[in-house]
Amino acid sequence: MIPSRLTRTALVASTGLLVAGLAIGVQAQFEAQGLYSARDILDAEVHFESAPEGQPSEVADILLGDDRKVHAIVVDTHDSVGQNGDTLVITNQHYRLVNFEEEGETQHDIIVGTDAEALEAMPRYDQEWMNTARQRAREAWDSAGEGAESAWHQTREGLERIGEGAESAWERTQEGAERAGRRISETLDEWTRDSEN
Repeated sequence: MIPSRLTRTALVASTGLLVAGLAIGVQAQFEAQGLYSARDILDAEVHFESAPEGQPSEVADILLGDDRKVHAIVVDTHDSVGQNGDTLVITNQHYRLVNFEEEGETQHDIIVGTDAEALEAMPRYDQEWMNTARQRAREAWDSAGEGAESAWHQTREGLERIGEGAESAWERTQEGAERAGRRISETLDEWTRDSEN
């Protein structure tokens, strides 16, 4: 870890320089990057607004749905964050990605914007959680997707080989997949909210 990076991020979290877009000479970028590398996200430092003095945590995994979209990240928390070093599941609504230039390259930090109480209520990641989440997400997909196949298994080319009506079948599949993807996110968010209560 580069000490200046820790100092920069702590200052950003505690003084609000991020809003102004500057942090010790580094220009924060909020415009879309267009395409992101999962490897870069896995290398990103994770900082918690509820623990601005805490050491950076690490992204352990990225959870994708049958719609091939990110629905949550899994974070190994540093002991200084106050979560006993637990591995947390953090859904998309609870974090944001910050892009910045460092030594001529685009880098990323992840900022988790929840208070300490909400953070304590976040699901802890283990095999039992994953099995239950997988089942809930599958049920959400089935109930909202109206028979849409997993985007991992279905391709437009495959549908086009079917013949007449392939275009409308593809559109129905896409619409079902989009509905189902939204339902997967809603299911994980509801589960997180239920944990908070």
